Amino acid sequence: MSTPYAGAPAPGGEVCAVVLAAGEGTRLRPLTERVPKALCPVGNVPLLDRALARLAGLGLAGPERVAVNACYLGDQVVARVGGRAHLSVEPDAPLGTAGGVGRLRDWIAGRGVLVGNADAYLADPAAPPGPDIAALLDGWDGHGVRLLGRPADDPDAPGTFDGHEFVGFSLLPWRLVRDLPATFGDLVRAVWRPAEAAGALTVVPYRGTFYDTGTPADYLDANLHAAGPDGLVDPAATVTGRVTGSVVGAGARVDGDVDRSVVWPGATVAAGESLHRVIRAGDDLTVPAAR
Repeated sequence: MSTPYAGAPAPGGEVCAVVLAAGEGTRLRPLTERVPKALCPVGNVPLLDRALARLAGLGLAGPERVAVNACYLGDQVVARVGGRAHLSVEPDAPLGTAGGVGRLRDWIAGRGVLVGNADAYLADPAAPPGPDIAALLDGWDGHGVRLLGRPADDPDAPGTFDGHEFVGFSLLPWRLVRDLPATFGDLVRAVWRPAEAAGALTVVPYRGTFYDTGTPADYLDANLHAAGPDGLVDPAATVTGRVTGSVVGAGARVDGDVDRSVVWPGATVAAGESLHRVIRAGDDLTVPAAR
């Protein structure tokens, strides 16, 4: 299958993709007590949909080329994915990033695998989703590990790779995937650090904006970035109050004042309420997101 990105990795063979969407999103509680983190909307689009659109921009789509894992509130993830991808529903508790990929070994079946975190928000004004990360795949030989990264504020900080912080996508060769067990583990310890020690890890710079959306503050900032300076109000929302620089979802009703905040689909802001740098979900949940 041909792909739209330049320099398709013929030497490395066929590539499939896995979107990791099984996590609990504990730092986003209580929002994630209602919705799994992968389905939290950013700019009125669920994060998972953004990840699938980015892969589609690389020519990776459908259950033969893309898999999604699910566990926490997994029924919601399964319903959202539908027939767009192969589904791997992990029983009991999430298996972590390595275990999630390991559970998909039979589906990956000898291919290289592009692994993306569903909660990664990426935006590059110079390229649409897909082509914006195409450098991760261009010219890959199918042997080494590649990580998408951006320069870290502290290049020597723990968790960095060659002075970069990881920004949500990695490319793994089959030779390092085929022995991953379907038990709890993370890719950092199981694959990335050993590859780094062996001189087989390359960081590919990402020039755009990245938020991991793991905290209320980062989640809010990702939404505000997606909305742009004028904000984003879904046409199916009802607004009788004042909205400035905010995101308002479909079916929401805003009769109060909302400034630099996120109002989830179907949520309400009553007359007389004034929200600033918060996330409002439903009628009764307000999560502060100040830094």
